[in-house]
This record gives sequence, structure tokens and C-alpha cells, in this order.
Amino acid sequence: MAGTDAFIGLGSNLEEPSAQLARAVIALAALPKTELVAQSPFYRSRPVGPQDQPDFINGAVWIRTELSAIELLDELQAIEQNHGRERLQHWGPRTLDLDLLLYGMATLAEPRLSVPHPELPNRDFVLQPLLDLAPDLTLPDGAPIAELRARCPDNRLRRLDPIPRDPI
Repeated sequence: MAGTDAFIGLGSNLEEPSAQLARAVIALAALPKTELVAQSPFYRSRPVGPQDQPDFINGAVWIRTELSAIELLDELQAIEQNHGRERLQHWGPRTLDLDLLLYGMATLAEPRLSVPHPELPNRDFVLQPLLDLAPDLTLPDGAPIAELRARCPDNRLRRLDPIPRDPI
């Protein structure tokens, strides 16, 4: 499939977070004009912002899509809504958070969407899954993800064991 390579960050800390992320990966793979290239392992990390909430489970996926960045954002928000996402508190707990981290080599600054994600350099729980997916990945300005990861503040990131698959 021709299209744009995009990287999506996944996060959840409510209602069986690992299962939420696993279902989100399935939903992302089913998006129109889109194919799933790869999925990172999942990681546990402390929450950003208010600390009176459960740890997060995070990961990332690499997709190739013919959707525009805004069309993709709309699809991501629809998946969040289908998972019961409520936007009650900035950086608060959530069933599912899907962030468009990178959209090809595009740099976008629109009212609804900034790409690359502006907090990407500060989030080990995003940078490490990106490295797992594409070790040589760079930002549109040429900054290597590996260098950003080396300088990133520690958020007590811990890789989780793979989710066992049910026998078929």
C-alpha cells in the first residue's frame, strides 16, 4: 500500500489497560485505507500530571495510511470514544488515549493537531516504543529518536511481558 507512515502512541490506566490497548491495536489495523506495519511492546509508567491515579500502560503502533493527518485524527478520536474515553481532567485517568506522534515527515501546527507531538521529547513511554518499532527513526527536523530517548527524563518505565494469546 502506498501512503504515509504514521506512528500512534497508545495509553490507558483504567478498565484493564493492557486489554484496552490490545483492542485499540485491532481497531487501528481495521481503519480504512490503512495497514498496520508493526506494534511495540507495552510498558508501564507513572502518570504524567496528577499522581493520584493508577500507572499507565503505553505502547505505539506504526501504520501506513492514505488518510490525511486530520482524517486520521478523527478516526483516532472515534476509537477513543468507542472505548469510553471521557475528557474530564487534563492529564487525568483515561480508558484510552491515542496520540498521533508522527505523520511521515510532516510538521503540522493546526488548532486540533500538532505533529510531531509537542511532548514527544519528554516522554520515555513514547520514545521507547518508537525505538522498538524503528530504531533509526528521526523527527522531521532530523533529530534521532534514540538521542531524544537518551536525554529523556526517567518515568520508571518497565516493559511488560507480552499478552498471552488465546489458543485457536
